[in-house]
Amino acid sequence: MNVWYHLETENEYRKAMSRFEEIRFAKKGTTDFREAMLLVTLINEYEKKHFSLGEVDPIEFIKIRMEDFGYKAADLAREYGDKGTVSKVLNYKQALSLNMIRKFSKILQIPVDALTKEYKLQ
Repeated sequence: MNVWYHLETENEYRKAMSRFEEIRFAKKGTTDFREAMLLVTLINEYEKKHFSLGEVDPIEFIKIRMEDFGYKAADLAREYGDKGTVSKVLNYKQALSLNMIRKFSKILQIPVDALTKEYKLQ
């Protein structure tokens, strides 16, 4: 296991992203899982400090974070429990529920307030 304290440089950020890709599906309770959770936090902090997303609607923010962490809709559905609802939300057919906001905030490391902004459904 690598020792991670904080990310200061672009190189450290890239190494952290690479390591996260290696261990992102580690089993809960393992050392790799704990390292992955730490990396998610460190990566999120680095991105908040160095990358400005401007005004992004909640669904776009979710999609950006999914891409950042290599998640697919099926990964969110596994966490949420309903693939159809996740698909509708990601396609702007249904609004985020409070339960989804809580779960997606946690797994995608998105501040809750960023997911409660208004956006238009199709």
